[in-house]
Amino acid sequence: MTTAIKPRVRLDDLLIGAGLIGGGANVIMQLALPPVGHGVSESKVESGQLFRHPIKRSRTTNTYLSVALLGTPAEKKAFTRAVNRSHAKVRSDANSPVAYNAFDPDLQLWVAACLWRGFEDAYHFFGKRPLTDEEWEHLYQEAATLGTTLQVPPQRWPADRAAFEDYWKAGMERISIDDRVRGYLYDVVMLRFLPRMISAPLGPVNKFFTIGFLPPQFRTEMRMSWSTRDQRRFDRAVRAIAAIARSLPTPIRKFPFNTYMWDVRRRIRTGQPLV
Repeated sequence: MTTAIKPRVRLDDLLIGAGLIGGGANVIMQLALPPVGHGVSESKVESGQLFRHPIKRSRTTNTYLSVALLGTPAEKKAFTRAVNRSHAKVRSDANSPVAYNAFDPDLQLWVAACLWRGFEDAYHFFGKRPLTDEEWEHLYQEAATLGTTLQVPPQRWPADRAAFEDYWKAGMERISIDDRVRGYLYDVVMLRFLPRMISAPLGPVNKFFTIGFLPPQFRTEMRMSWSTRDQRRFDRAVRAIAAIARSLPTPIRKFPFNTYMWDVRRRIRTGQPLV
């Protein structure tokens, strides 16, 4: 009798700090679904607005990713309760061009799908070794927690990677970025939520990497140009970053996700707010 060999990969293999340079692209992908885009850009939750509290909002986002992939069931439940208190206020009103509700599992599934695609792409660029189809399937099944940690029922997560590709293809038919959301996203890409002394030199750099990581359809929706020369420059830069990332010791390679996980555990232990 033979014993099946379990994949050697774990969810924390997806947490690569270098992958955060593609974070802007993933935000655009999420907000390209109109209800998500307007839900975020119109949010009345002052404490969670990126342009008012950039450090806090960034911490909340990256902590969610860390907890969803690494947290215990109790930690996930605690973080879910905290996020739900904020999401309860995110609803469309009479002035909203599209209807949205942050508790809508369909919208949460799209966000989770974008997060999975972002982690998948980041590993392809910066992972230490190629993965087998079996290993990718194992990671995909485990990564359902990107959605189920919030409002996505487990049965809504596409059954396997082939089903996910069908879902993604259908989702691409629904994306549309209007002027309001495009303007919001452009300010995010140019880092205008940070002091000018930071955003002025780093905004163009962030814009370059954001466009480079975006699939073509999203670039078109954002009206962002991208040349063959840009692609060559992007490929060279990413290869150089990947070479460095792969050579780093594991704790440094996983920074800052490991730090966010340490911080949320400290906050739970000491009774401090999680978001």
